[in-house]
Amino acid sequence: MALRSTLLRNFFNGTQTRQLHELQQKDRPGVAILKEILEDRLREIKKAKTWKHERVLTSPQDVKVKIKGSEKEFLNFCANNYLGLSNHPEVVEAARESLKKYGAGLSSVRFICGTQILHKELEDRLSQFHGREDTILYGSCFDANAGLFEAILTPEDAVYSDALNHASIIDGVRLCKAKKFRYPHRDMNELEHMLAHSEARVKLIVTDGVFSMDGNVAPLKELRELADRYRAILVVDDSHATGFFGETGRGTEEYCGMLGQVDIICSTLGKAVSGSSGGYTTGPKDLVTLLRNVSRPYLFSNAPSPPTVAASLKSLELIQHSGELRQRLQENTRAFRGGMKAAGLSVAGDDHPIAPVMVGEAPLAVELARGMLERGIYVVAFSYPVVPKGGARVRVQLSAAHEPLHVRRAVEAFADVSRKIGIVKT
Repeated sequence: MALRSTLLRNFFNGTQTRQLHELQQKDRPGVAILKEILEDRLREIKKAKTWKHERVLTSPQDVKVKIKGSEKEFLNFCANNYLGLSNHPEVVEAARESLKKYGAGLSSVRFICGTQILHKELEDRLSQFHGREDTILYGSCFDANAGLFEAILTPEDAVYSDALNHASIIDGVRLCKAKKFRYPHRDMNELEHMLAHSEARVKLIVTDGVFSMDGNVAPLKELRELADRYRAILVVDDSHATGFFGETGRGTEEYCGMLGQVDIICSTLGKAVSGSSGGYTTGPKDLVTLLRNVSRPYLFSNAPSPPTVAASLKSLELIQHSGELRQRLQENTRAFRGGMKAAGLSVAGDDHPIAPVMVGEAPLAVELARGMLERGIYVVAFSYPVVPKGGARVRVQLSAAHEPLHVRRAVEAFADVSRKIGIVKT
């Protein structure tokens, strides 16, 4: 009791919150053990030179950004802002107007009192965009993936996942009770072997449409053939394709000449489409109806905010009414990839604006990213566990907002820094 009185006195006398926490946690054996474990793990990360630094932006998300601690502007080559819509005037204005009209948020989940006319309008628009029967909105594509597999698969079923699928797919699959199989990256022979030897009631194949760390594309034609041959469902996470990949931005399906051939699509509104947040699942109406009734991230999370929904609606309108941004993005992508190849650097992936500059070892990738930042180019190094060991890279992402001069500056900086640190031999 005396300790409690002392704590209260200190608190109201202006003792800092940190001191209060230290007094409360003093001599707690469980906390002490946890701190020792955490300190060991953090030391290991630092020793491996895979520490993730978060740089704080003091400007809007755009082709040029300002970073806390620096007065200069940096060319931004590491955002998912593929079409440059994150700070587009019409998108910003749509969000502002919805904020005034509908408020900041719904303070509720969808089935209680969290559904507005904007949510239904966006779901209808996305269904039309993808040519599907129905769509369900989530707070993110991570939530969409987390809410799908558990809702539709049972212990009698089986799920087959590409080895390089996004973490949200991996975590979503973990939540379900189906038998789980992981096939080597884009290895159709091994996948067929797994499918042929399965007696599962429902077989579900799930893959990224475009793999976020490699920029390569799933073999949709072969996946569709295997799914039909072995009575399987095909699910694609199209987060790094929706809105800009394919002739009209319909994603991996369109790029592969397979429009309408995927059974279920999960995707995001937080990349090419507005760059805000939100995700969705689109497909058969019965599936979406089931998800509205049993999908846990949908049932237990607040509805996406009105500004987020309005920004996505405006972005979809811009995407559907003009191909200019997609054309500009494609030109920037090809110019960057061609320039890097001429400079003697290895860039992974297919004809996609995700252009990973392959380095190999984590410390070298960190050094390359640091050198680029010194030259005013904002890029980030990726290493294990985000990518496989020995596969460290600096991932570049092109945007329609980049001008040709920006792309040339980035290529020249990569060539210069790479020579300096020994990636490219002079």
